[in-house]
Amino acid sequence: MLTTESASRYESLENMSVRELLININNEDKTVPQAVEKAIPQLEALVEQVVYRMKQGGRLFYIGAGTSGRLGVVDASECPPTYGVPFDLVIGIMAGGDKAIRKAVENAEDDPDQAWKDLQEYKINELDSLIGIAASGRTPYVIGGLNEARKAGILTGCIVCNAGSPVAAAAEYPVEVVVGPEFVTGSTRMKAGTAQKLVLNMLSTSVMIRLGRVKGNKMVDMQMTNYKLVQRAIRMVTEELGIPDEEAKALLDAHGSVRAAIEAGRK
Repeated sequence: MLTTESASRYESLENMSVRELLININNEDKTVPQAVEKAIPQLEALVEQVVYRMKQGGRLFYIGAGTSGRLGVVDASECPPTYGVPFDLVIGIMAGGDKAIRKAVENAEDDPDQAWKDLQEYKINELDSLIGIAASGRTPYVIGGLNEARKAGILTGCIVCNAGSPVAAAAEYPVEVVVGPEFVTGSTRMKAGTAQKLVLNMLSTSVMIRLGRVKGNKMVDMQMTNYKLVQRAIRMVTEELGIPDEEAKALLDAHGSVRAAIEAGRK
């Protein structure tokens, strides 16, 4: 029995009040960061390897199915606006294609050959890194993709929520976050999904910082795509240079990014 499939610690959920449901779910969620903490040494080793390759021009790929796949797509899609990197530097691919983001595609995760076919569309190569995301640690789509990537000399890592899984065995740098039984038995979109999201946050944020995409604690390369982000950019320039908002906005309008505006303002 997989840990993620083991019985919930709670019984008769349908008889609980709303308050009881919320308190008990929250109590389970509190255990997730502790499980993630135990995996930091594994994650550190993976991040170091990813950074090394990306500094040489490599890309970062995520593959997964269901909730795991969606989390990879979300993390990848947030890197360009947050850090100003090209849209194809971090790429999330999920079993069943983009249409599976909104609606499950039947049996898509059961094909061990499809992930490698999907990766070929991006001409994945030995400078790239591939992270397989699978709560169960036994998704054929992910296992097949990792096995083929490893044969091709591509760095492989994974994020799983069971110990000693086939996905972890297929990856050079496994990250195993064992969160225990779900509140609703087998519903891995809950604690397992939360753990995967936390690990992805840590992985991509650490990578981007090491690639020089953060200065101090600021997103100096972020894309200013709405009013909120424009105002944030103005504050960053104002605080860094000690100038009025109007001058900060003029620098941003002229130079297009917080980093460039600050550099220009110091000349």
